[in-house]
Amino acid sequence: MKLQITLAATAAIFALGTSAMAEPVVAKLQVSMSGAAKPVAGGAVFECLGDVCASRAPSADTASIRGCKELARQVGSVNTFGPTSKPLSADQLAACNESARK
Repeated sequence: MKLQITLAATAAIFALGTSAMAEPVVAKLQVSMSGAAKPVAGGAVFECLGDVCASRAPSADTASIRGCKELARQVGSVNTFGPTSKPLSADQLAACNESARK
């Protein structure tokens, strides 16, 4: 019984550790912003300055097309979006930018 509890606790700690180490989601904007902003998109807070927005603590939905659309509605069209290891494709970016504020 103690072994099962220990294994369960270890698994829980490991799960928390991996979610805390999620890769940041970064957006490169088509037009620079004039100041700093902290929009919320895809369940995460982005920190935006100039032509870059980044979320250091993304949720499971942050790197999705939905997350991209939510960000684009607030800050404008994006050239790139997603974690470095898996950015959105050109087709996905086009769909995202349809939601961009004008």
